[in-house]
Amino acid sequence: MSRYHEIKHRVATTFQRHVGNPILGRLPNQPLLETTGRKSGEPRRTPIGGRKVGREFWIVSEFGEKSQYVRNIQADPRVRVRLKGQWHSGTAHLLPGDDPRARLKALPRFNSAAVQAIGTDLLSIRVDLDE
Repeated sequence: MSRYHEIKHRVATTFQRHVGNPILGRLPNQPLLETTGRKSGEPRRTPIGGRKVGREFWIVSEFGEKSQYVRNIQADPRVRVRLKGQWHSGTAHLLPGDDPRARLKALPRFNSAAVQAIGTDLLSIRVDLDE
């Protein structure tokens, strides 16, 4: 990763961790992804943008395998997704062969624009919902 991408990643994740995520996580209709912390074993909730399509929920990670929630998925793919205030269990799949830029065109516009603007290593993720 280039020095520019390293700095961009550090600035974006610091802002998300200390400002964006605490605010977004309190909004009742904000989708959340809950993973299990790979070191702590504790639930970790991350505000996300994405779209439910049938029994699947699609996300694009802006930092690929550098995202903490992606690392948690690699350790344990069982997740929960909060949609419109309701929690849904499922199994997450990292899809490096999927075209994340094309995928973003099918996801909510505002979040997709933000992911493209700050992202350095886009990665598509599909969550197969249990119910």
